[in-house]
Amino acid sequence: MLRSLLLFGSLAMAQEATECVFFGSQHDRIVEGGKYGRRVGRISETTGGVIARLGGGYFVPGGTRTNSRFQLDEMATIDRNIFEVLQQRGVTPAPRTDDYEFIRRVTLDLTGRIPTPERVTSFVADARANKREILIDELLAKPEWVDKWTQFYGDLFKNNSVNTQIRRDGDGVAAFYQWIASSLRTGKSYATMATELISATGSNSYETGELNFLPGSFQPAVPVQDTYDQQAVDVARTFLGLGHLNCILCHNGRGHLETLSVWGMRATRSQAWGMASYFSRTAMTRTSIRSDSFVPYYWSIVQDPRLVRDYALNTTTGNRPARQPIGTQTTVPPSYIFTGNRPAAGSNYRVALARDIVADPLFGMAAVNYVFEHFFSLALVTPNDGFDPARLDPDSPPTEPDWTLQPTNAKLLRELAADFTASGHDLKKLMKQIAMSEAYQMSSRYPGTWDPNWEPLYARHYVRRLWGEEVHDALVQSSGLTPSYNLQRDFPGFSANESWAMKSPEPLRTPDRGGAVSRFLDAFLRGDRDEDSRRNDGSISQALSLMNDPLVLSRIRATGNSNLLLARNLNKPDDDLIDTLFLTVLSRVPTAAERTAARAQLTSGNRTAQAEDLLWSLYNKVDFIFNY
Repeated sequence: MLRSLLLFGSLAMAQEATECVFFGSQHDRIVEGGKYGRRVGRISETTGGVIARLGGGYFVPGGTRTNSRFQLDEMATIDRNIFEVLQQRGVTPAPRTDDYEFIRRVTLDLTGRIPTPERVTSFVADARANKREILIDELLAKPEWVDKWTQFYGDLFKNNSVNTQIRRDGDGVAAFYQWIASSLRTGKSYATMATELISATGSNSYETGELNFLPGSFQPAVPVQDTYDQQAVDVARTFLGLGHLNCILCHNGRGHLETLSVWGMRATRSQAWGMASYFSRTAMTRTSIRSDSFVPYYWSIVQDPRLVRDYALNTTTGNRPARQPIGTQTTVPPSYIFTGNRPAAGSNYRVALARDIVADPLFGMAAVNYVFEHFFSLALVTPNDGFDPARLDPDSPPTEPDWTLQPTNAKLLRELAADFTASGHDLKKLMKQIAMSEAYQMSSRYPGTWDPNWEPLYARHYVRRLWGEEVHDALVQSSGLTPSYNLQRDFPGFSANESWAMKSPEPLRTPDRGGAVSRFLDAFLRGDRDEDSRRNDGSISQALSLMNDPLVLSRIRATGNSNLLLARNLNKPDDDLIDTLFLTVLSRVPTAAERTAARAQLTSGNRTAQAEDLLWSLYNKVDFIFNY
């Protein structure tokens, strides 16, 4: 098998981890949005490495690789802004990607699945000029779109059964998952989703899914202000991309954030307290479902009429520095940090906060930035929770020395957010707008010499390493060997016979309760929705898993199960078998060189063993593990 792997190109592209010297393990991620910016070339280096290992030059019916471009004045928001900058910089964009690459790319990005070989061949043969739009609409209507983006927003909203502070347990996770899935399935606007999470009220988080968001901020055994602070932090980070509020709730920005945020270094702790005060009339309680134990438990969230005092300045203990009176001021009323807006007397504070959040230009910018990053691999603002409000306006760039506009394309971010707001915060429309753009449909291959300094210009498509769930489901779909996971044991309402990892309600111990499949998925750094975020880094363990894990080895066999890919196709002539394996696993036909190598392999010994070897090598090719 090793010979085949070397023949077709390995995916083992491990990346070295850097030791943290600032802000703990989050150092590199946090400083990327600061004065000294991110290290240019990381995504380009990965993309170049993947492309160098890809097969190329396969025949594309109809000549679907083209350099055609519309005129700039005819382009939509994304293309107009990206191609204007490329034109100004004198950078030639990559050609349009071919149909084989496009169908695989967009199917993975929208649904988390690879396309079936039948859909690949029908798409490539389709002569209609609008076939890509037809495909995008088809994918957006699939239930797999809901599965993929429920997983995505489950990551963003941190839906997990146990974190460092609280438990949601399987019932809470299941309810939260179903709320996210239902919101997406029914086309609920993102603004409505945010409003419901911020202002949720109810008595049982096992029954009301949106109640599970705010308890994730609960801080036990400390002053209640620590919980209010963390709720403000989590809301601002999630819906405004404003992670630096966490810093300002401990101290004024001056003296601490000079290299990270122009806005942050001017902000004060008392301003941040105004954001935390929106939660000062909220009571969260947990109720055990058993009399003999405090866990498991469900949460209730109410606006408690007995809480008549705003955020109090009266602590000397807890997770943050002391909160003490400012002169004669002993409490801080709710006040929106950018506008100074305050809730009307007697109104629900969190409803007022949600109204200000979704009306904030940062809300639309943060929302489109998260989605844009997934499709383009490089966010418009990096890190995606490191927004600096003082460096976003292309018409008013920062005047401080050494500071530049934060987004890679500030006009694009502003206009894309405006489009999103005008659409009624419609996530499907946003995704279609992205997938339909010429910028998204560029090839990852770049003819000529690539300059890493062009990376922020989006002159080519950057590769994305597949999520662990996507790798698992591609193995299941292509091989024909279907697993069975009993999610119902831990998550009410879920299947007792689940096959797809993308349907797992959370990363922790799913889908097989921490067994071998969970360990396989963990190798692809799916995170825990608490302290470890999902990452796209490579690792030796990923390569070893694909080489040696039973999840892969059981699926390359030609005997033992009539549903197996090889068992169904082994008797085909060599060229037909080769085409079937490539189309099923890699969503493309082989190059001339790959076909020659595969023919030689099939005739070099026991044909069954060599066919298994060939299939194993395809699962270990770089274009199986990357979306390009």
